[in-house]
Amino acid sequence: MDILDWSATALAGAVARGTLHPREVIQQALRRIEAVNGRLQALIDVDGDDALGQADAVAQRLQAGELLPLAGVPFSVKDNLWVGGRRSTFGSRLFAGHVAPRDAWAVARLRQAGAVVVGISNCSEFACRGVTVNPLHGATLNPLDTARTTGGSSGGAVASVAAGMAALALATDAGGSIRRPAAHTGLVGLKPTFGRVPHPWGFADPSAEISVVGPIARCVDDVALALSLLTGHDGRDLYSAPGQLTDALARPLRLAYSPQLGCDFAVDADVAAAVERGAVAAERLGHSVVVADPVWPQGTGEYPLLELQQAALASLFGARWRIEPELFDPDLGTQIEAGFAVGGPRIAQLLRLREELAHALGEFFSRYDLLLTPTVPCEPWLVDRSAPAVIGGGAVGPRAHAAFTPLFNYCGVPALSLPCGVGARGLPVGLQIIGPRWHDERVLGLARQLETVLPHRVRAPSGVVGLRP
Repeated sequence: MDILDWSATALAGAVARGTLHPREVIQQALRRIEAVNGRLQALIDVDGDDALGQADAVAQRLQAGELLPLAGVPFSVKDNLWVGGRRSTFGSRLFAGHVAPRDAWAVARLRQAGAVVVGISNCSEFACRGVTVNPLHGATLNPLDTARTTGGSSGGAVASVAAGMAALALATDAGGSIRRPAAHTGLVGLKPTFGRVPHPWGFADPSAEISVVGPIARCVDDVALALSLLTGHDGRDLYSAPGQLTDALARPLRLAYSPQLGCDFAVDADVAAAVERGAVAAERLGHSVVVADPVWPQGTGEYPLLELQQAALASLFGARWRIEPELFDPDLGTQIEAGFAVGGPRIAQLLRLREELAHALGEFFSRYDLLLTPTVPCEPWLVDRSAPAVIGGGAVGPRAHAAFTPLFNYCGVPALSLPCGVGARGLPVGLQIIGPRWHDERVLGLARQLETVLPHRVRAPSGVVGLRP
């Protein structure tokens, strides 16, 4: 078995025991990058000499007796997170020449644990689109079917892991940007509880009040390990919290399965069937599963707080857009123009709505331990389209594919996408597991159980030559 197919945990263990040298791992990762990245456009910046230098430094630290839980593990970093001394562009021509002055807090944490940055992963401009394409770096392709999208905005991150270029990816999620791409590529992606992973410096983020940094990997254990290393408190981050709960699955859980999330969201039949099999599997594991929906505020639908993002984009980048619109992704220009029209009273109304959404979900979790839903209501669509036009047999709007994820950003709760099978095209389907705030370990615990009984390996029907089967 190719070592690039190993889990991050297995790789780090072999390196720590001395059966693998960090340089050997990174050399293989760099060879894989050279072989497939030109076609996928997953990583937009790779410095092989720097990566090998990091590997040698890890070897020296191990020789000195350090305990490094991610020793020699190759990981990618999303282009909206800083890697010190490296070009970091936010997927935008506005930052084409920007060099990060320091590592992002989470990047530094993983490097401290012995992980090695092998590349910067592509994302949509300002991480504000549901597909991964931008005017600066182009489109990222899905390694499982290169005619199809990875979703967004963390498409480069998932492609780097799915294609074996990295064992872990560090990304962000402000409306599903970790979970939806993970679902589209058969990976595990976690949006931690808001405030659990500090992010005290970096780009000015139009979604700062809901965006979180989180891990993507091939298995639940790797995501859990990464989260344990990323958990912390930093007083320089306004939203960073000093503690969290831990709760093992010592009893059968009360699970709610919500096929349409109480909002009548459109879902393809094959996706719904795969997700329902996940709910049935949970019941067979001994948990109680009932069909139940959160009772959201009246009128809740797709991206009910989208205007907050649009207003923030207008505030941050509107002046530049008005002067040099040619520098922007046209979709971002549309969002910025919409943001100019959002007035103060409307913003106050939306902030109040966010409180009501959080209250509604909190009330729901007073009766249930976890919530199960689809992650994405459809399989990945063709890469030259910004969104699928039809879901569930009917015409849908441009954000219908993203409907199941943003509500949990607004509520600040942990949510994970777990592979649960394939759809009609043989492409992955994700089961979303959501928990109350600070109960990330409960989410991971159920995911770990389900991973043992649900199909989660996806063969590439038209994949890139050299990718793992």
